Amino acid sequence: MNWITKIIKAGEKIKTAIHKRATKEEVANSDWTSCCKGPILKKDLEENLWVCPEPGCKKHHRISPKQRFDILFGKNNYEIFKTPIPKDDPLGFVDSKPYKDRLKSARKKTGLDCSMVVAEGSINQIKITAVASDFDFMGASIGAAEGEAFLYAAQRAVDNKQPLLMVATGGGMKMQESSISLSQMTRTTLAINEVKAAGLPYIVLMADPVAGGITASYAMLGDIHIAEPGALIAFAGARVIQGTVKEELPEGFQRSEYVQKTGFVDMIVERKDLAEKIGILISILLNKKPVISTEENETSEDSQSLTKAAS
Repeated sequence: MNWITKIIKAGEKIKTAIHKRATKEEVANSDWTSCCKGPILKKDLEENLWVCPEPGCKKHHRISPKQRFDILFGKNNYEIFKTPIPKDDPLGFVDSKPYKDRLKSARKKTGLDCSMVVAEGSINQIKITAVASDFDFMGASIGAAEGEAFLYAAQRAVDNKQPLLMVATGGGMKMQESSISLSQMTRTTLAINEVKAAGLPYIVLMADPVAGGITASYAMLGDIHIAEPGALIAFAGARVIQGTVKEELPEGFQRSEYVQKTGFVDMIVERKDLAEKIGILISILLNKKPVISTEENETSEDSQSLTKAAS
């Protein structure tokens, strides 16, 4: 091999190294993530509740149920419950790989049995049953296991006379479970009816993204609908809708700010304010005195708008 060939091969190796893309696993295990201005340390993002600190961005990054409960109830100041897990693969579904293998991968990645986690915590000294979904578990899509988790939470809320808070996120129903998955839309709706029949509040917090059968069922049946800024809230995808109506869609279409204007979301609340706002709402709905100062009660426009929304 002459010196010219060696130089050419060395250059090719350098070029390959520069253009090599990191795998999803390498990105997940890295100390860095990306946002509006490029790389940002995950530690810095975590200190800001996983919200981009740039004033012009304020992107609310996706978080796990445990991170969600830490923000709402205080770090580790809550109890997580084990929910029933039905048969993993009732239809023996296989596409590019078996459904059972997809479940194994999701469980290894998240440490969860299914995408929904049920917990009990307190806001304003009021005990709450809460459900949160993990998008990292197969896009938080809904199957029989998630349906069982939701029903468990609803029943627990009724038995303990607690409000039910649903942190909704996910891409819809699991195609791998076909009609079994679709039936969860009905089951969760009936469970919500039982919660409301018991005179208990059902509050929905929509986090990016909420789509498909999730939007068409439990995410839109709350007494109050809250959304985080910039969250995607949709049934069908924007491209599908645009192709159907043959028109340009409005700017920000299907984002929480647009959905609020069309009346499907009552309020948009930044992550740092969620515990306070939800606490005030629950206090109003349960006819309990909110734990806020007299001065705030007299001057806060937010409190006034919350009262109006809950009436």
